[in-house]
Parts: sequence; structure tokens; C-alpha cells
Amino acid sequence: MSEEKKSGTGLEPNVAALLCYVLGWITGLVFFLIEKDDEFVRFHAMQSIIVFGALHVAMIIMWVFYWIPYIGVLFMVVASLISIAAFVLWIILMVKAYGGERFKLPIAGDIAEKYSTKR
Repeated sequence: MSEEKKSGTGLEPNVAALLCYVLGWITGLVFFLIEKDDEFVRFHAMQSIIVFGALHVAMIIMWVFYWIPYIGVLFMVVASLISIAAFVLWIILMVKAYGGERFKLPIAGDIAEKYSTKR
């Protein structure tokens, strides 16, 4: 009976990759710091940091502009649309990671690929 491949975290790589996305950039950072060997897990961790870190910053900016009289409503609408898109993207990324797929987003995926490989 052969033992299945485990990541450096002791978890199956697809489970570790899924967990990289669970709490957005926070779990991405945790897994990026913990995982030293498995490039699949490191890729998903870095992609999570980049994507959800950028979305977090965007939401903070939207919240700041929300307080501007009159146009604040526009920023509230944009923030709502970003939140819906982020939720859908979050689900897609978790499903793809659990399925063992190295699903690469256009810009963030390229950056994640660059910083997740062993040197």
C-alpha cells in the first residue's frame, strides 16, 4: 500500500491549496510561510496573497471614498459589485485548487508563479 503524496504541511497538496484561499490573503500568507517544498501549494498561497490582498486594499479605498458627499453612493455600489465578484472568484479558486488544478489568473497568476518556484 503506497502512501499518497503529502505537502510540507502534512496535508494532501489539494487540501492545503484549498486552505490557502479559505481566509483570503491571511491563510495564503500562513501557507506560504509554512510550505517550503510543494510548488503547487506555494503557487496557490501566493496567488491568494496577491488577489485577496489587492481586493482588501481596493475595499479599504472604496470605504474611504464612501464618505465623500454625493459621490459616496457610487463608491458603495462599486464596492458591492467588487464584493460579489470577489465571492464568486473565491469559490472558483477553492474548487479549482481542491481539484488539483493550477488555475492561473491573468496577472496575479504570473506573479504567483514567479515567486512560488524553488530557487
